[in-house]
Amino acid sequence: MSKERIILALDVSDADYALELVDRFSDHIEIFKVGLELFSSAGPSVVRSIQDRGKKVFLDLKLHDIPNTVARAAIAATRLGVFMFNIHASSGFEAMRRCRDSVVELCLKENLNRPKILGVTVLTSLGQNTLKEELGIQHSLRTHVRQLSSLAMKAGLDGVIASGHEVSMIRNYCGKNFLIATPGIRPSWRPPDDQKRTMTPREAIREGADYLVIGRSILSQPDPLKALDLITIEMLTAK
Repeated sequence: MSKERIILALDVSDADYALELVDRFSDHIEIFKVGLELFSSAGPSVVRSIQDRGKKVFLDLKLHDIPNTVARAAIAATRLGVFMFNIHASSGFEAMRRCRDSVVELCLKENLNRPKILGVTVLTSLGQNTLKEELGIQHSLRTHVRQLSSLAMKAGLDGVIASGHEVSMIRNYCGKNFLIATPGIRPSWRPPDDQKRTMTPREAIREGADYLVIGRSILSQPDPLKALDLITIEMLTAK
């Protein structure tokens, strides 16, 4: 179960080191996240190298632009063969819909596997005060996440990226087939770092998360494989 549900975040800048990590965790992890740092330094080639090892890639670039630009980026990600990528739900309905429709059309035309497309709701580094005082969003954080999740579902996206604190609400509102990937996962023995809305692996699975995106809680530990084992145990004991 955990092998398919943990997404290991390769939040590093060096491609060789990233591939070392893929090799090291190959027996335990199926999906690896390539984010802004690694993709900016290594480009599409690192994605292909991970795929050549028989592993899936979650391309975490959080697309956020005008609909035409987002759609073209989505086509490029699809041709790259990624398992999953994301777009900011705050890009709006049209951008998300164009993104999804462009991917579906391309996959039918070129007989490609369709990647999962998830909408980013509210970053786990943001709290209620930031949302209200800096971004001018007056309703509650939970209401904002629910609204963005609903918009993503209406646009035809496969699911969303959301904090564990909103998973149960999204699950109840969007249904059991709507995918939810949860970052900000911190086992009880880890500090929250710069993440404000964190949750333990056990709690996130109990709330209904499909995927847990985990990086530092594994890779920064003296024995990363042991840390992964402990996290796996937490997930398996979630009821």
